[in-house]
Amino acid sequence: MTNTRPIGGTLVRSYSTRFEREETPISEDGMWLNGRTDGIDWCDVLSGNGHAYGEVSRMNSAERRAEQAFGGASTEGAQEGDYDDPEAVLTGAWGRNQAVRATVYSVNPTDDYFQEVEIRLRSSIRPNWCDGYEVFWRCSQSDAAYAEIVRWNGKIADFTSLARRVGPEFGVKHGDIVEATIVGNVIRSYINGVEVLSATDDVFADGAPGVGFNFFVGDTNVDHGFSSFEVDTYD
Repeated sequence: MTNTRPIGGTLVRSYSTRFEREETPISEDGMWLNGRTDGIDWCDVLSGNGHAYGEVSRMNSAERRAEQAFGGASTEGAQEGDYDDPEAVLTGAWGRNQAVRATVYSVNPTDDYFQEVEIRLRSSIRPNWCDGYEVFWRCSQSDAAYAEIVRWNGKIADFTSLARRVGPEFGVKHGDIVEATIVGNVIRSYINGVEVLSATDDVFADGAPGVGFNFFVGDTNVDHGFSSFEVDTYD
């Protein structure tokens, strides 16, 4: 891949990986914090067979949230589920303006679950706390596909949807390149170089980039993830 989408300013820090190691959880010599190992309440991200993916969640309570396309929630704003999504964010200090690009790994896609690939921006993980912005896409080409931008407020299952779009053009397939950027208070989402979604939010001014995946996907967790990841951050 080429460098991530240029967003201007002074380059602070960059990182790239193709997830070539077999790691449970992902570490890459201490570069990653994980949702269960470091955050306790969530799940870890694993790497193997050339891609990163989420570990199996508790699978106790199915996902239902009103702002999610075809989520099954009966009332606006209602949400149900464990929401122990597998999450991993990079360690150390990063520039506040961030551009992330990743390659989608998706085999055996199914609409029986909400298989999602997620890029995190300005995020942090510590015990019982995970905050920041999440830009994600469903691994689907059906009418039930979607893209969404969400703010994680810190505690488990406490999140705010900032923008979403529904339809096959907002889902992703194997080999697609997804990008997410944040410059100032503007968050943008891209699929194969085309902007598909944007939102503005002023809550988080800094934090680290990362990746995530949806919970309650059964044993299809190994069927979707990222085969590459790269980030440039700026001030």
